[in-house]
Amino acid sequence: MTMSEQVNIYKEDLQMFSDNNEKLEYLLDYGKHSIALDPKYKTDENIIKGCSSLAWLHKEYEGGKIILEAEGDSIIAKGMLVILLSIFDDRTPEEIFAFDTQELMSMGVMELLSPVRQQGLEAFLNVIYAYAKEHQEMSA
Repeated sequence: MTMSEQVNIYKEDLQMFSDNNEKLEYLLDYGKHSIALDPKYKTDENIIKGCSSLAWLHKEYEGGKIILEAEGDSIIAKGMLVILLSIFDDRTPEEIFAFDTQELMSMGVMELLSPVRQQGLEAFLNVIYAYAKEHQEMSA
C-alpha cells in the first residue's frame, strides 16, 4: 500500500464522523491501542524536539528502507504517532520524498490538533525527512 493510499483510508474513516469530537475519539482510540516503545530507545537522542508532550522516535535503515518505532507520553500523541507510523514506516527515502505532506493536512485530523501539537507533527516530519535525506545521500 502506498503512503497516499494509507492516508486515504484515514481520510475515508474520518469523513464518517459528523463532528470533531467523534474524530478526536477516533484518534484517541489509536493512542489507547498503541504499542509501547522498547525502553532502551527512550533516549535523549530519540526525543522529538518540538512536541508539546514527550515523544520518542527510533529510526533504523534496513534493506533500503526506513524502519520507525515511536511512542508519546500523552494519549493524543500516541494516536498521532500510530497514524504517522502507518504512513511513514517501512518506506524507502524515495517514497518519503515523493509523498506530498499536504495530503496529511487533507486527512481531517489536523484541525483537531492545537497549534503546539501541529508543531510537534512538523518536528516529527523534519526528523523523518532529515533521516531519509541522510540515507538517500549514502545510497547515491
